[in-house]
Amino acid sequence: MTRIKDILAWGGGELADAPAGDARLLLQHVLQVNHAYLVAHDQDVLPAEQAKRFRQLIARAKAGEPVPYIIGQAPFFGRDFVVSPAVLIPRPETEELVQHALRWLDEHPGSRVVDVGTGSGCIAVTLAAERPGIEVAAVDISAEALIVARENARRHDVAHRVHFYQGHLLQPLPAAVDLIIANLPYIGTVEWPELAVSVQRYEPPVALQAGEDGLLLIGELLRQAQTKLHPAGAILLEIGWRQGASTLALAQKEFPAGEIQLHQDLAGLDRFVTIQL
Repeated sequence: MTRIKDILAWGGGELADAPAGDARLLLQHVLQVNHAYLVAHDQDVLPAEQAKRFRQLIARAKAGEPVPYIIGQAPFFGRDFVVSPAVLIPRPETEELVQHALRWLDEHPGSRVVDVGTGSGCIAVTLAAERPGIEVAAVDISAEALIVARENARRHDVAHRVHFYQGHLLQPLPAAVDLIIANLPYIGTVEWPELAVSVQRYEPPVALQAGEDGLLLIGELLRQAQTKLHPAGAILLEIGWRQGASTLALAQKEFPAGEIQLHQDLAGLDRFVTIQL
């Protein structure tokens, strides 16, 4: 017989190189309980079938399969989002992109917004949830990703204010908007081998790769934005940490009269470009 406390300690040891808490998340998933339950019941004996299931999930995680895909959800901006191998797992850096957008929206109430390359919908859904007065368009080229994004909009009660479009970047957008926000694929060919094996093996390449230098889609988005962005509008981009100077050059070429700024993330790395018309 195995107590919750003991099997959780074993799982943590097996995933010693993984993010702290991954073993706990897997056990919560198996038992369909929260963290508080595990703490309060750590002396309880885990039934054999559930112990077996937990060990199977630990083996999958140890082999490199991302825990969010195993349990089917990932945290973002204080909410849990459905994820699948059809979408990128939300990253903490993208929460900072959302914070930039929220500040801009507070200064420009009533703005129309589009999230380009929405994936799981974490950006679009979070903006709609955090600012109940706005409606958000969300675009993705992947039909499978849009299924996930629509489920997240329903889960967080904003499905009536997030409108989904399938297509390439801004092409399917029916009308111009005031704010374009995008966390597009930005991994270049040279960078691909540097990614963690778990990312290369499990996350969708279409959500990561963007040509030789990683700027293929960002450059195309900026060109399309010429006819899809209202005067006095803005563009907020998440970029790769090596792409600051190159993205600034692209932005200055397309919007020479715009106010263009490069921002760092909490780690001090170049991560965001803002363009204010």
